[in-house]
Amino acid sequence: MSLFRSINISASGLTAERFRMDILSKNIANVNTTKTVNGTPYRRQVVVFKEAENNSFKSYLSKATNSNKSSGVEVAYVKDDNSPYKRVYDPGHPDADKEGYVLMPNIDIVTEMVNMISATRGYEANITALNSTKSMMLKALEIGK
Repeated sequence: MSLFRSINISASGLTAERFRMDILSKNIANVNTTKTVNGTPYRRQVVVFKEAENNSFKSYLSKATNSNKSSGVEVAYVKDDNSPYKRVYDPGHPDADKEGYVLMPNIDIVTEMVNMISATRGYEANITALNSTKSMMLKALEIGK
């Protein structure tokens, strides 16, 4: 694996984890949003990653010869979590139904914080890999002196 390829793979991981942190932050920010544009409570979103596709001739040749190498990660899509909304008894809330219950978003703060820590650790791991590659490149340049 070339050193520049490892930099590109780490960079794709950094980009994907940053996007994941953005979605997690959006979920946390909307934990009390009872009405969206659709008139329903906010629905939790989940990021799905996939292996990055490389559409170069070299990648097609690698696939044909079964020597497929990873080219990083990318966001496949963001999907809505279809778990049920939480029903909270709050008769004074403007969105309460006749029985006094309010539909709240299907967001659990603890789960979102654990996912945020996981995304942060993934980001840090990619930075460590990137710094290791940079260090190897600098050592290789020192050999030539």
